[in-house]
Amino acid sequence: MSDMTDTLVADKAFETDGMQVVFERPDALLPVVTNYCPGCSHGVVQRLVAETIDELGVEGTTVGVAPVGCSVMSYDFFGCDMIEASHGRAPAVATAVKRVLPDGVVFAYQGDGDLASIGMAETIHAATRGENITVIFINNAIYGMTGGQMAPTSLPTQVTQTSPYGREPQTAGYPIRVCELLSTLDGVAYLERVTVDSPKNIRKAKKAIKRAFENQINGVGYSLVEVVASCPTNWGMDASEAYDWLRENMLPYYPLGVYKDVVAEGFENAAEAAFARAKECPMVNSQMKGGE
Repeated sequence: MSDMTDTLVADKAFETDGMQVVFERPDALLPVVTNYCPGCSHGVVQRLVAETIDELGVEGTTVGVAPVGCSVMSYDFFGCDMIEASHGRAPAVATAVKRVLPDGVVFAYQGDGDLASIGMAETIHAATRGENITVIFINNAIYGMTGGQMAPTSLPTQVTQTSPYGREPQTAGYPIRVCELLSTLDGVAYLERVTVDSPKNIRKAKKAIKRAFENQINGVGYSLVEVVASCPTNWGMDASEAYDWLRENMLPYYPLGVYKDVVAEGFENAAEAAFARAKECPMVNSQMKGGE
């Protein structure tokens, strides 16, 4: 093993003289060096996903789907089985895996260009079908891997490589608020928007991610957690400045919170909630009676 790997293994195994390890690398996160820039939120979020997999004890039955973007190499970072999807197609791939392995835990990990641009059709249709999968969505308001172009989530007036004078809604349209958009679909069980700019918000993000995985295990339906994230490199800032910019600009436009939770509304799953919302429709009522 390399010196770095030796150190990581030693750190993980460290528990001597009555001292207890209180912080260590999750088993589901491999001891490798990632490709993420300093200050990038991906590393924090992927650790939270790995911690969740560990705590639920599902690494051996979990399949992750990696996107195209900065997190394209996620298949090298997680210890569970991973599949690389074509650009934007992670929800379709996750759907296929979940239908073949209905008792498995399947998650898609996607950025805003992957999910909300080229993959928007796959996102919408997987959600409206109520696929029992978990989606982790990273919203950093820009295309990261390809050099900082305007993304579907880039803010009005935001300067990017392809909007050097700022995004103009009159010509480029308005940003897509993914949680708000998906909340209108009957197939969706759970939507929450979080961020990882502070220890308090990291704990909230972890709780949301774990809830999304538990929903899948319990058969509740499609769950998505949106993480408002930073991209210091393409924003042209250092890590501290990037989180300040995120708080000042992104959070007012992308408010944190739960956007849909059918269990909290008193339903067992998304399908039950959908039937209740359409109870006045005779065709829906006949379908419900037929299933009783």
